[in-house]
Amino acid sequence: MPPELPANAPSETERREFNRRKLVGAIEIEWGSSKLTGLVRDIGPHGMFVELTPPLWVGATFFAHLAVDPPLRLNCTVRRVEPGTGIAVTFEMPEESGKAQLEALLAQLPKL
Repeated sequence: MPPELPANAPSETERREFNRRKLVGAIEIEWGSSKLTGLVRDIGPHGMFVELTPPLWVGATFFAHLAVDPPLRLNCTVRRVEPGTGIAVTFEMPEESGKAQLEALLAQLPKL
């Protein structure tokens, strides 16, 4: 029987460098000429989970506007799909000012 891991040991499947924060907020997705709306479930400094049905596929890229004040513009790539639930995406921010705004937002949100 393998030795028991300490309670604070990282999970083997956990690859994130930062714990995500709980955020329930609207997001507008610009995908080609279409505009889709979704709901953000959680967010970190480089990724988030978006409840979106039907989901986009792994590798799909899109621009998004996170509904915070002021809205954050994000360049997103789908990394994982949970059928019937949504998509896990990574993102980059085209504007430097958005990085400071995201850091301030993350600091005030509860950990998952």
